[in-house]
Amino acid sequence: MKRLICILLAIAMTLSLTACGDGGYKIKILMTLVEQDYSLAFRNDDQLRDYVVAAIEELNAEGKVDELSRKWFGDNIIRFGKKADALSKLAPPEPHKFLLGVDINSFPMAYVQDGTNYWGYDVELARAVCDKLGWEMQVIPIEKENVYVELYSGNIDCAWGGIALNEKELADGKYTEYGPYVHNDIVVAARDGSRVWNSARLSGRNMAMCTTPEAMNALEQDEKLMNRLGQITRLVGGTTECFAYLYAGDCDAVLTDSTAVYYYNSH
Repeated sequence: MKRLICILLAIAMTLSLTACGDGGYKIKILMTLVEQDYSLAFRNDDQLRDYVVAAIEELNAEGKVDELSRKWFGDNIIRFGKKADALSKLAPPEPHKFLLGVDINSFPMAYVQDGTNYWGYDVELARAVCDKLGWEMQVIPIEKENVYVELYSGNIDCAWGGIALNEKELADGKYTEYGPYVHNDIVVAARDGSRVWNSARLSGRNMAMCTTPEAMNALEQDEKLMNRLGQITRLVGGTTECFAYLYAGDCDAVLTDSTAVYYYNSH
């Protein structure tokens, strides 16, 4: 009997360690509300685009894009062009302050770290681009709905940071796109292994979500889901606060981005 108890205790300890490894709970996507792609946007006929694209393609050929993708997402989910000598086709870049427009509500692509510093996959890659070009970089928070206005007011040089471009504006030729470079779904997700193992189990459950217009619009597109949920908690702290609620057991599910799920499943 003592031997049996020891074996059972060992199994329990092993399972406990497994659950706590790799950053804790894994996240499981229950349903997809919106499918979208992230891209870069430039003013039409702006030569800055040529230099940024060439620098990205050289960095991709050098393995930097893949390195950062695995650092942030645990896998290579980023799709950029690749050309080892792309910058050699252009005149040497002149000194420039690169004005990078990002959506700081799109963790882990772009966000505010420690209340003051801008960080995220897109921000880190943009810094690598500027280092290669010898440029200074300034991050400017924007609303993704205002890409056209921000570009043509001169407030930014490029919209790049968790931004799904407006399809109508693209079709009307309002600006020039580079990408898409990553697919992102707006999803409902829960802790893997919890009682909410599929979308049918969301009935009467509590869900946390961001207060951004994009998140609100995604939820409003699924009236049946809204009616099934028990309580919806809207958090101003963004994606990180939503996942903090989920890990603490203060909600059963979160409305989030699939890129955030990649991040939390690899950290």
